Amino acid sequence: MAPLLSVQNLRAHFATRNGVVRAVDGLSFDVNAGETLAIVGESGCGKSVTSLSILRLLDEPPAKLAGSIMFGGRDLIALDEAAMRRLRGNEISMIFQEPMTSLNPLLTVGRQLAEPITLHQGLSAAAARARAVEMLTLVGIPSPERRVREYPHQLSGGMRQRVMIAIAIACNPKILIADEPTTALDVTIQAQILDLMRDLQARTGSAIILITHDLGVVAEMAQRVVVMYAGRKVEDSSVEDIFLDARHPYTRGLLGAVPKLGSSDADSQIRQRLTEIPGTVPSLIAALEGCSFAGRCAMARDVCRRVAPALREVSANHSAACHFAEELEPVQ
Repeated sequence: MAPLLSVQNLRAHFATRNGVVRAVDGLSFDVNAGETLAIVGESGCGKSVTSLSILRLLDEPPAKLAGSIMFGGRDLIALDEAAMRRLRGNEISMIFQEPMTSLNPLLTVGRQLAEPITLHQGLSAAAARARAVEMLTLVGIPSPERRVREYPHQLSGGMRQRVMIAIAIACNPKILIADEPTTALDVTIQAQILDLMRDLQARTGSAIILITHDLGVVAEMAQRVVVMYAGRKVEDSSVEDIFLDARHPYTRGLLGAVPKLGSSDADSQIRQRLTEIPGTVPSLIAALEGCSFAGRCAMARDVCRRVAPALREVSANHSAACHFAEELEPVQ
């Protein structure tokens, strides 16, 4: 069966006074109907630019997109702005990273919820308002009839995030892009938001592209994982293989930086320092020679600095861009 969304050789480059920034450089992945795909990596690896590229929300110029983003038989890169406006918020929606800056402080919650419903479904103002109340009820906001008359500053952070989710799913999109949906929320609210997203996915059958740096969220939500580094994909596999048999040193570094719970017995507890990935991400302006991770990798050899490793299959449905992927032992 054909994938719901197919991104092939996506490049998002930005012209700056210092040169061309290769924020995303040759990224490919597929998203199937009803699945959750996580895109992970540290800040600056190109995750958010990827999500904005899919919805064509980057200013062109200075951005320049190339490659293909196939959805419903259409290449989104080739669509004009009018066609993209019909698609955004309707067939593909996005939950942005920070709801306080994404919601309009001058408009009520109800008006912001009703806008995509009126635009894409052609409902009257009264019907759209009723649908807005229904959506707030669906995402678990109490007293929705009162909340539709309130402004974003009158809501807590968790409630604003729920409003963002309600807006994103109001038109039953086929794909929901969630860019760091639990950032800046406390752990209790994080768990509630993740439970809500899982429940809504089960009800609507939407696919989810989850943009995050939190591997705990990945373990809880995703079926497949794409690991990005310096604008490129370095590993792609099922979530189980990422945690049990990661085949790229960068992925191993990310896993090693996750705190692990030890024994409550102080005498028997083994104290381990978190793994640190030395160095910094290379400049995305200069052309990268060899492996982009070679300067920070303990396994790097001369060939790594000279020849960029191709992304290749190292086991069934598991690809990694490392010359020595087979030499890594399974994660303990």
